[in-house]
Amino acid sequence: MSNQQRCPNLSTKEAAPLFVEEEDLVPIDSKYLIGKVSQGSNLEKEARKKARGESQRVPSAESRSVKKKKQQMANNGSPHDLFSLLSTNERDFLVSNNNNQVKISELSGKTVGLYFSGSWCGPCRMFTPKLIQVYEEVSSKGNLEVVFISSDRDENSFTDYFSKMPWLSIPFSDSETRAKIKELFKVRGIPSLVFLDGTGAVSSDQGMRFIREYGVDAYPFTLEKINLLKQQEEEAKHNQSLSSLLVSRSRDYLLSKDGTKVLVSALEGKMVGLYLSIHARESCQDYAVKLVEVYKKLNEKGENFEIVWISLDHEEDSFKQGLESVPWLALPFEDKLCDKLAQYFELSSLPRVVIIGPDGKTLNNDVTNLIEEHGVEAYPFSPEKVVELALIEKERLETQTLESILVQGDADFVIEKDGSKVPISELVGKNILLYFSAHWCPPCRTFTPELIKVYHEIKVTDNSFEIIFISSDRSQSAFNEYFSTMPWLALPFEDPRKKLLSKKFKLKGIPAAIVIGPSGQTIATKARDLIYAHGAAAFPFTKEHVKHLEEKLDEEAKKLPEKLKHDLHLAHELIRIKHVGTYGCDACRGPGQGWVFRCNECDFDLHPKCAMKENEGWICDGDVCRKA
Repeated sequence: MSNQQRCPNLSTKEAAPLFVEEEDLVPIDSKYLIGKVSQGSNLEKEARKKARGESQRVPSAESRSVKKKKQQMANNGSPHDLFSLLSTNERDFLVSNNNNQVKISELSGKTVGLYFSGSWCGPCRMFTPKLIQVYEEVSSKGNLEVVFISSDRDENSFTDYFSKMPWLSIPFSDSETRAKIKELFKVRGIPSLVFLDGTGAVSSDQGMRFIREYGVDAYPFTLEKINLLKQQEEEAKHNQSLSSLLVSRSRDYLLSKDGTKVLVSALEGKMVGLYLSIHARESCQDYAVKLVEVYKKLNEKGENFEIVWISLDHEEDSFKQGLESVPWLALPFEDKLCDKLAQYFELSSLPRVVIIGPDGKTLNNDVTNLIEEHGVEAYPFSPEKVVELALIEKERLETQTLESILVQGDADFVIEKDGSKVPISELVGKNILLYFSAHWCPPCRTFTPELIKVYHEIKVTDNSFEIIFISSDRSQSAFNEYFSTMPWLALPFEDPRKKLLSKKFKLKGIPAAIVIGPSGQTIATKARDLIYAHGAAAFPFTKEHVKHLEEKLDEEAKKLPEKLKHDLHLAHELIRIKHVGTYGCDACRGPGQGWVFRCNECDFDLHPKCAMKENEGWICDGDVCRKA
């Protein structure tokens, strides 16, 4: 696995995610991420394009948003009556965690957050402490209340989870009201946070995102307030300095490993790398080793370079261990600027190194991969250096062979299911798909059957195609069980080549599919998307072939209506657009590529085949599709 890991999107559309981090099952707090995937700095991308001689813009891939359906006009229009919403004929109160009853009428005129959460949900357990922090700051002024809508599966779990919350809840025994509210607000995933203003009208159904991004500053959690904060961010970027980034009203210093306070002003005029990471994550620990090596070499050469650690750890012990292991300075543990800097630099993957020039302006907003691949040679991280390194990478790729990718010392083979070895030399000249996957990964288990089907279809017409499974399973038995379902080859479990391959192809998560052509050149790095879009027809995955397929789909799409109305989304028309990256269809819950019928206002997507379905009870009349 590459040291840089994607921060998973935790939005809540009811569909299985297409992509998960490899390192662990519990995603990191993604208050820094709203649906974007790091593709490296713009400088790095432009340099690579220039080195390849490309003139047209290459769109960056988008992550698959696991999006929830938003409540339509009914929610955003007339206000809700809190008493009718939260009460029953037998109950006119909510409960606190000490079993006190609080009359629902006492919420009148307040901003009320409906918090849909459950103790069994990892992202919920991560978000709840942040919500508690915001609640305690705002509710002390008397104008905010939160109501817990539990998704717990038994009363003991509910009681234990709710005991940590300082707000109110619908009683666990009232499952009917909880279900009614979830359905009313179209909650298809948790955590989810809907805010009602003092009149009972929905001010935002994106409360979780607002709090993750802005914390208490987001109050009163309206779109108008968020737009104001974004405007202030843009102004801050225009006037950026090292002090504006690292100094707060209550602190003008950084910490060294021995606890010494060092004034931020001591770094003025230096080139500074802001290192954003979570020490508790193994990937960040691995990357720190490389970064320490680069830092020491630059200091030995007398370069005017410093690093400041921006820790995003949740546990102070982890922060302390991390600071003791590095030679640079850090913001204090849980300093409010840590989250703000993550938001400011639009953090979407960890670790991340941002370079601030001697003038206090951002010189390069992501040199993580440059440092990992080129070490000290990446210095001084300037646009000219980035172009130079991109040319070096281009030359390296042009000399790539299958053996240079898959052979390491005596490890010059892959295995079949019975354990017999197949020499890499026997695969030379074939189209090879490297499949990075794991049994514990739900998106992998979803994609694998599709890949097996495509594999068999391709083999019928071209026997020179082969797949090699590269496992991220956590035990030999899990590997054996998963591999037994596959008709292709594999690297042995825990083969050291796996880590090198993940690093080489800059993998951010799994499943991933990389295609190596007969000459040993990399043909496609996003073959999974191509398979979802075209099936076996995507073979042999070359740019020319994919371009032909896309042109064919474009011609077919032109025959579809530009707009249509659909029974699954009556509030607005759906617009036919060409989507870059992967989306989730709100009808069949499957992934989609390319053309889509979309409502941007409500983040609602339909496959063209689902939007135009005429069988299974659907009839299309003109530009309107309805159930028969």
